[in-house]
Amino acid sequence: MSLELLGFDNVLFPVGDLAEAVDFYERAGFPIAFRIDELGIAMLKVGAETPGVLLRQEDGMPHRPEGQWATRVWLEVPDARKAAVELTSAGIVPGQPFSVSTGWTVELTDPWGNVIGFTDYSKRPELARS
Repeated sequence: MSLELLGFDNVLFPVGDLAEAVDFYERAGFPIAFRIDELGIAMLKVGAETPGVLLRQEDGMPHRPEGQWATRVWLEVPDARKAAVELTSAGIVPGQPFSVSTGWTVELTDPWGNVIGFTDYSKRPELARS
């Protein structure tokens, strides 16, 4: 079998409260592409790409403590350590930046345990998006 993978479509994050989730992600710097409250969904833009992070309200979904299994996605940023400072100034407490083979990464966890990492290619700039 030779399945051709063309790229990412959307990443779906289950959340317990759409309004709370939208507020959290707006403070984290994600622009809202669209929001449809009656369907319980909101699309967060990621760069100039059409795919994004789709927040989907799941009734009765509780907040999850950090450390439990979670959906995890990493997004490229120009400078992960600067992103950590900007997140903190927006009232969102990320983890400590840590070194990876391509550069630096910092992760944040939303109230439902979904994790977004912001990673840079400072050690391997030839692999970075231009």
